[in-house]
Amino acid sequence: MPDTLKEVQLRTKGILPVQKLHLLKELGIITSHEKYPIQDDQFQPNSIDLRLGEVAYRVRCSFLPENETVEEKVKRLKMYEVPITEGAVLEENCVYIIPLLESLNMPESNHTVQKGLFNGNEKFSEVKLGSVEPLSAKANPKSSTGRLDVFTRVITDYSHRFEEINPGYKGGLYLEVVPKSFSIKVKTSQRLNQLRVRHGFEVLSDQDLLRVHSADPLLFDEDLKPVSMEKIKVKQGLFMSVNLKGKKGEVIGYKAKKHNNFIDLDKIAHYAVNEFWEPIYAQPHDQLILEPEAFYIFASKERIRVPAHLACEMMAYDTGSGELRTHYAGFFDSGFGGSIDDKGARAVLEVRSHDVPFMIEDGQTMFSMQFEPNAERPEFVYGDEIESNYQGQDLKLGKHFRQ
Repeated sequence: MPDTLKEVQLRTKGILPVQKLHLLKELGIITSHEKYPIQDDQFQPNSIDLRLGEVAYRVRCSFLPENETVEEKVKRLKMYEVPITEGAVLEENCVYIIPLLESLNMPESNHTVQKGLFNGNEKFSEVKLGSVEPLSAKANPKSSTGRLDVFTRVITDYSHRFEEINPGYKGGLYLEVVPKSFSIKVKTSQRLNQLRVRHGFEVLSDQDLLRVHSADPLLFDEDLKPVSMEKIKVKQGLFMSVNLKGKKGEVIGYKAKKHNNFIDLDKIAHYAVNEFWEPIYAQPHDQLILEPEAFYIFASKERIRVPAHLACEMMAYDTGSGELRTHYAGFFDSGFGGSIDDKGARAVLEVRSHDVPFMIEDGQTMFSMQFEPNAERPEFVYGDEIESNYQGQDLKLGKHFRQ
């Protein structure tokens, strides 16, 4: 016999950490397909990995549903469907919609009562969830997805924006997948993207960023020293630049080769780099002209770390500063870059120049990092204890390549 009422209070605003994401799962706010229960290793310090469902729909074009459900839109645009339970290849430059195994039952307000489902079983007949502000969510590709030049975006019913899930949303999650440089072999339960849940929306101001950096350094220069308060650049985020400097013969980036074989996402440290990537060597003048629509991997000049009480997101590049897209993957978890003694890690940039050739130079500002507080300190942070793939990284391709 279930208990009558459980009351849960969210007292502090910010990104919900792993322990609160577990609570949302227990409350039935984050749910999954009954055949595929949510796994413990889906939970990251500030996010939960989302998994591919059982079928991929090849559609004629990308879309936003706005006035209808995603399923209704897919019915009109579908060319064919591909079962992926045993694996299937998604072709380069084709648009696919894949229903995800997870779905959401977001509270409509900051004081809501709903059925309690603790560990999939009814434990409380009602749960009263109280919060200062309503809960919302945002999705982003995982790092390995972006480094393969796989373009992904979450779509929800009746939405007019990609990746963003409003308070009160109740329904499925759908992933638009467009392999750009390489065809990819995907399979049910693989994880191409991730979801953060926000309690309110609290972004650190420029003054707050400067105060944090002065006491708990966020950014380190090439000499592994904290960037000075006089040199650090902030404007609605923390600006960083690209590294093109290196010794003669040193690789400072990679350019994707076209018309190659597919990449099986199940195969880790399997593929030879030179089969899929052309190395870019340091140039005499520390500059490079990007070819239109080619895909490049570079590293940041600075090294960044994310303290445990904060979460971070790499923000879209301002095209007023050049016709570039500088990233797909945006979330940086608490603990990325380690402690102050670890001196941070480089951010890896996924870069494409649109329409025209575009020159970039060493130290050119390329992107900004937006910091948000966590509602609570996560029970664990990014790093070796959870086998994080990119802790302490320099220039590094995705985990599918032998490096």
